[in-house]
Amino acid sequence: MAPPTELPARPERGSAPGFRAMGRLVAVGLLGIALALLGERLLALRNRLKASREVESVDLPNCHLIKGIEAGSEDIDILPSGLAFFSAGLKFPGLHSFAPDKPGGILMMDLKEEKPRARELRISRGFDLASFNPHGISTFIDNDDTVYLFVVNHPEFKNTVEIFKFEEAENSLLHLKTVKHELLPSVNDITAVGPAHFYATNDHYFSDPFLKYLETYLNLHWANVVYYSPNEVKVVAEGFDSANGINISPDNKYIYVADVLAHEIHVLEKHPNMNLTQLKVLELDTLVDNLSIDPSSGDIWVGCHPNGQKLFVYDPNNPPSSEVLRIQNILSEKPTVTTVYANNGSVLQGSSVASVYDGKLLIGTLYHRALYCEL
Repeated sequence: MAPPTELPARPERGSAPGFRAMGRLVAVGLLGIALALLGERLLALRNRLKASREVESVDLPNCHLIKGIEAGSEDIDILPSGLAFFSAGLKFPGLHSFAPDKPGGILMMDLKEEKPRARELRISRGFDLASFNPHGISTFIDNDDTVYLFVVNHPEFKNTVEIFKFEEAENSLLHLKTVKHELLPSVNDITAVGPAHFYATNDHYFSDPFLKYLETYLNLHWANVVYYSPNEVKVVAEGFDSANGINISPDNKYIYVADVLAHEIHVLEKHPNMNLTQLKVLELDTLVDNLSIDPSSGDIWVGCHPNGQKLFVYDPNNPPSSEVLRIQNILSEKPTVTTVYANNGSVLQGSSVASVYDGKLLIGTLYHRALYCEL
């Protein structure tokens, strides 16, 4: 009988040099893939921010800075009577502020005056003025000529929509209602379509600052547009990189939405049930912020950021630039896009809105000054 064959001893798992080398190769490979993905995302973000873009100046001859606006005028809305409302003093994580300890406010200017001045409106008692942090605004005139002012507010960096009644005789705002809703986690701008009804943009899906940053960095396209009424709240458009400015056409048939990091303006058709369907997208070469509509022509005026990186990495020696576009016939096959104003930041830093009234142009900014021009 043959002696039994001895089997060789099995090496302990992972103890052989080959296994260790393979593990190191896998780890290095995974690290390389992760770094490559991070690098690609960073490069993509720089492209979305137009981080290398500079502007050539386009000047307007009859302009001056508006006295009394020193720390931003992020949005502007003008009534048919020529009264212009400004949201002033926005503070936001990652944004510079020239008045970090001063609460925001609503200013008003009468454009029918020969030398209009900006005045801060009083707000009724009971409203928390200390934490007022206004962002996008919109006005609505009811059938009885009551003027409502809707204000996106970020008290303590939360998200609400405040509804005020404008009392012109007293130059004041009467606070009527605070709107909070789970579908409004990161509200940026608003367009009112009734006394308590509006469309609003969420520039992010999340409300947490870190998750917002991650969402932007990964380019998730989860931003959306929400319709709000006392009886119904719903998402009516989605898939935006970062939904920003919003407005409505003079005939109330179309909603315009600016996707700031995608450099696009979306044209959406409004239906009787308030749902929206996309008709077209206009691609631009700049970061589009707030949208204002000329009620007489239907032209869209856009406050833009030629270089978004300069907004968030503030350098007083190389400040963010400003740009204003006028878009004519946006529903046509070839809309006309005109650069009306551009500045390298030497006069106006970080333009976020441009509104016109009777040959006058107002240009507001995220956190800097505001410009009054006669066209």
